[in-house]
Amino acid sequence: MSMLTPPGMGGQYRITGDKYPRMRPSRRRGRLVAVVLACAAALGLIGWGTLQLIDVFTGGGDKYAATGAATHCRTKTAAAPAARADALPRPGRITVNVYNATKRTGLAKSTADELKKRGFKIGAVGNANKQFDKKVKGTGILLGPAAAQDTSLRVLGTQLGGAQVRTDAARKGADLDLIIGDGFKGLAVRPAADQALTTLTAPEPTADPKKGC
Repeated sequence: MSMLTPPGMGGQYRITGDKYPRMRPSRRRGRLVAVVLACAAALGLIGWGTLQLIDVFTGGGDKYAATGAATHCRTKTAAAPAARADALPRPGRITVNVYNATKRTGLAKSTADELKKRGFKIGAVGNANKQFDKKVKGTGILLGPAAAQDTSLRVLGTQLGGAQVRTDAARKGADLDLIIGDGFKGLAVRPAADQALTTLTAPEPTADPKKGC
């Protein structure tokens, strides 16, 4: 009889060997815990999704939509031209005097002819006076009365990139001067000039009560 066999027990109930039998936990208990945890996670997800749907259908997202719309409105307003489009004259209402301040001949006439094709009225054409003759190193100078600074001078500026814009408070009349300088390579190419003019004269965005902007 083995030492592990209790007294009085033998026969078919006799325990042999020198190790106790290993006791294993019930597999059913582990499965039950796993099922309970899975159900709890599923219920949590369902509850969260329900709250999200309620928030959407009850207008909970309005504050985000309103914030986005306000930002969009501010962006459009900031991008609007500084001057009102209806205050800007069309090229056909602007008279331009073209003067050549360089040593190259024929620039005043060729430039005046091109401006005329683009719809501007042409006044005097010739060489620049002593104040500017051979003294303009850049592309050119756009000169006009003080009242033209934010109107007709801006319109003419779409035709010659890089030109200086000057005003003369003592100047009479509404005519503008385009004084060609040594850096002059020609007027802006027609498509680019037309696009710049279209952008400049585009109507300023207005509030749309339906869109809240």
